[in-house]
Amino acid sequence: MDKQKSRAVPVITTLSSREFNRDVSRAKRAADAGPVVITDRGEPAYVLLRIDAYRSLTGAAPRMRELLDQPGVEDIEFDPPRFGSEVFRTPDLS
Repeated sequence: MDKQKSRAVPVITTLSSREFNRDVSRAKRAADAGPVVITDRGEPAYVLLRIDAYRSLTGAAPRMRELLDQPGVEDIEFDPPRFGSEVFRTPDLS
């Protein structure tokens, strides 16, 4: 039996610019559950997302720090080359 990832439908919260400015913490808490649409004069103007949701939408690659901060990476052996003559050499400009 194939196991498929079940995707929960995100909760979309709508806040006016005034509500957003009065209670930014509320908007951040709402963004934990899904996108927050911020309206300006009744029209959608901005969307607040958690960074992981934004990255999944844009396909942005994770940063080195995020990759190194994952569990289990402490078991990976890593021996980078040392600085010395084999790394740097004088360019031939002739």
